[in-house]
Amino acid sequence: MSGCDCFCCTYAQKSVKCISTFSSVAAVCLKLSKLSLFFELSTGTAHHFAYILNTTDYRILRMDEDHDRMYVGSKDHILSLDLHDINKDPHIIHWPVSERRRMECLVSGKDANEECANFIRLIEPWNRTQLYVCGTGAYNPVCTFVNRGRKPQTSMYLQMAQARGRASRAADASAVHETLGLKEEIFHLEPGKVESGKGKCSYDPKLNSVSALINGELYAGVYVDFMGTDSAIFRTLGTKTAMRTDQYNSRWLNDPSFIHVHLIPDSAERNDDKLYFFFREKSSEMGQTPVTQSRIGRICLNDDGGHCCLVNKWSTFLKARLICSVPGADGMETHFDELRDVYIQPTQDTKNPVIYGVFSVSGSVQCNTPWICSAVCVYSMADIRMVFNGPFAHKEGPNYQWVAYTGKIPYPRPGTCPGGTFTPNMKSTKDYPDEVINFMRNHPAMYNAVYPVHKRPLVVRTNVDYEFTTITVDQVTAADGNYEVLFLGTDKGTVQKVIVLPRDDLQTEELVLEEVEVFKQQLYVSSGVGLTQLALHRCDVYGEACADCCLARDPYCAWDGKSCSRYSASQKRRSRRQDVKYGNPIRQCRGFNSNANKNTLEMVQYGVEGSSTFLECQARSPHAVIKWHLQRDNSDRRKEMRSDGRILKTEQGLLLRSLQPSDSGMYQCTATEKNFKHALVKLQLVVLSSRAVNNVLVEGAGGLVPSSLHSSTQWTPSAGQYKDLLTILSQPEMTLINQYCQDYWQFGDPLMGALKAKDLKELKEQKKPRNRRHHREGEENEEQEEVET
Repeated sequence: MSGCDCFCCTYAQKSVKCISTFSSVAAVCLKLSKLSLFFELSTGTAHHFAYILNTTDYRILRMDEDHDRMYVGSKDHILSLDLHDINKDPHIIHWPVSERRRMECLVSGKDANEECANFIRLIEPWNRTQLYVCGTGAYNPVCTFVNRGRKPQTSMYLQMAQARGRASRAADASAVHETLGLKEEIFHLEPGKVESGKGKCSYDPKLNSVSALINGELYAGVYVDFMGTDSAIFRTLGTKTAMRTDQYNSRWLNDPSFIHVHLIPDSAERNDDKLYFFFREKSSEMGQTPVTQSRIGRICLNDDGGHCCLVNKWSTFLKARLICSVPGADGMETHFDELRDVYIQPTQDTKNPVIYGVFSVSGSVQCNTPWICSAVCVYSMADIRMVFNGPFAHKEGPNYQWVAYTGKIPYPRPGTCPGGTFTPNMKSTKDYPDEVINFMRNHPAMYNAVYPVHKRPLVVRTNVDYEFTTITVDQVTAADGNYEVLFLGTDKGTVQKVIVLPRDDLQTEELVLEEVEVFKQQLYVSSGVGLTQLALHRCDVYGEACADCCLARDPYCAWDGKSCSRYSASQKRRSRRQDVKYGNPIRQCRGFNSNANKNTLEMVQYGVEGSSTFLECQARSPHAVIKWHLQRDNSDRRKEMRSDGRILKTEQGLLLRSLQPSDSGMYQCTATEKNFKHALVKLQLVVLSSRAVNNVLVEGAGGLVPSSLHSSTQWTPSAGQYKDLLTILSQPEMTLINQYCQDYWQFGDPLMGALKAKDLKELKEQKKPRNRRHHREGEENEEQEEVET
């Protein structure tokens, strides 16, 4: 996948979600050779982790609301960051592998930068003061405990100095503590607690792994061998029996890529609790090319394995296929078979959360378009439980097809948890009859597949040069109801903010509110090269008019009578204007619509006859229709501009090739959306004859452009406007040459680099008299000198 490894998290009052999109891992994700993580800092809504570390592969692995901290794993480092300001007092632990272990890894043929290091892949809260952390350990997984504590922590600079053994920085630790007013360091590795990470963390940092620490037991979907061939769902730690899936049994797991794990209760009885795993795996039939399929699997938390068969192996493991598809023009369905990310949206009923999945088209399947396809599908727990309570998949032999099992199903039904609602007298799976255990071993898959709500995706992308890789969802209360806002990470390094609205015909309407390049309520985005903190609502980007705010249809934002600001349900109804479902500014903004044209940008732009010019105009809303009109000089009529051989309309503006004198006039850019029209830009284009421009550039000393040479209107620049006019009329190459000269006099020749700044200054002074033909007194003389230089 042509993406990059990055993560997004949302942080709200009661819900936290880490989303990671990896090209090969699962907490928004992108291929990070050169990922630009930036945003419009002037808005005050994005903050980037500014500390430079000799590390890569940032992954948000844990959010801690109790301590208002975010724990980030990276190559050889563990970071503890402030949730409200990721640059405020960051705490960093340096946890590399030993030099001996690194050399052993290199000898085995692994890459020094991408594999032979300690890539942090697991951070789980052990208790209120400790974290359980695991890393790849240069192809020898290791785990340990980290003290996260509650007291103020040491300065990052001191910790880095101590960790790297730089005596020059940490020679007098007490003096540094006294100077900075720091207390005892408490974010540190617990000494003597390092243990093997086998079955908890993968050897290969490129392989996905997922984990959940529940009641002291660690459940992990992981590869457990050096070669990356033995995949398993493991249970380790705690007091219960260590468990795993059946080894090298392709009916259970076949080269899986683990995406997500989540505990979802089945009933009020805790013994019915099940842990759900989301993954994709290969599914191959005899004589067919292996294809990728997305899966949802589950196990009972109190599974102890069988008595004679499946000893220390799961005896309640079941899996089902997740379908996300759309019908094509030829009637054939396009299946989005590669599950990329999963988000579990809580509801008031803890037993029935809403499940969002991001899918892409498998490499072995051609999309119906020449571009990448991806989709978001939504699933209900009711549909999932119905599939797991349905028929089992059965196959008589390798040359047979999968069919629904029609024979007798043993009691208790395979997959049922012991001591639960339906098996109150069976306290352990070891009490299950052998026929139940044997049936489970041979029938781990369900015959029916899980289909999304309404049997169709919620969001689909085709004919685009990117694919979705990760998702997080936020529920927002607006004036006209509750809405789910989707934040979708892409493999090109952007995050799309999307809302899907219901329509009266049982269909839906998708709105892309905005797309930002990356990286109380916050969105956290991490990647291999950095970490960014981004506000979920950026209402100020929607402009200064009520109509623009209403047309944005962003449930986070509303017009408060003066500006587009964060919506709050406690605001007085009389003053707020918001219409997410319909976005009707004519109805919502009565009395405010005059401001829509009040802020129209007016400007003058100059062009040269025979050359090209670009008139810039871009709507704030991606759903607006842009039209250009021209009103020529000495005319009252306005003509709509359409694309032809000489004129090209783009999303960013209007390109005019081979300018003619008749192109002069007033150009107006108008945006229309929801039957509401308002002007965005009024631009007076002045086309000057090529003869006038050539004379000015050659003679250079006239100071005035003769009015007789102007192509249309009579206009004479003042002395103060002269330099600006020449800059406007200059060819594009002149701008580059001027910039080169400025850099030359300030920094020296970038190619030679031998002359000193002092010598260059003297050279400049020597050149000045030789370049001036006419000497004038005062300010005009100085301006002419700068232009000629």
